[in-house]
Amino acid sequence: MKLISIVIVIAGLSILPSSAQEPCLNPENLKKIDASWEKAQLELDLDYVDSLLHDDFTWVHNHASMVDDKTAVLDRIKRNLSNNIQNTRSRISKDVTVIISGTTGIVSGFTIVDRGPSPTTYHFMRTYVETNGTCYLIANHTMAVPENE
Repeated sequence: MKLISIVIVIAGLSILPSSAQEPCLNPENLKKIDASWEKAQLELDLDYVDSLLHDDFTWVHNHASMVDDKTAVLDRIKRNLSNNIQNTRSRISKDVTVIISGTTGIVSGFTIVDRGPSPTTYHFMRTYVETNGTCYLIANHTMAVPENE
């Protein structure tokens, strides 16, 4: 009887890790991670942004008018925090889609950023990679959508 109990416990424990290790790259999870990126931008959450961004992160803004790496993004957040600059009222994403291939996920859609006096709509495409079971944002491309489009 003891032997059967031990075999059942061992079998149960061997199955548990494989079921608990769900990949971070699934559509629902990537949408949540992407929403948390928007929230971190709004709230200037330095620690979260630091943990989310891949070391090789790059962010291309409006026709390459500005290109940031991880250090530039973190430095901007630090400056805004130290100067008490938090001029963004809201960031709302819509029409979000996800494409996954292997260990890479692409999230795209539109974000409406309200910094006053009128909101600006951006089209975004962000690339996430899974490394050792953790998703990292490795690339971000944003383009302001002209008001007449």
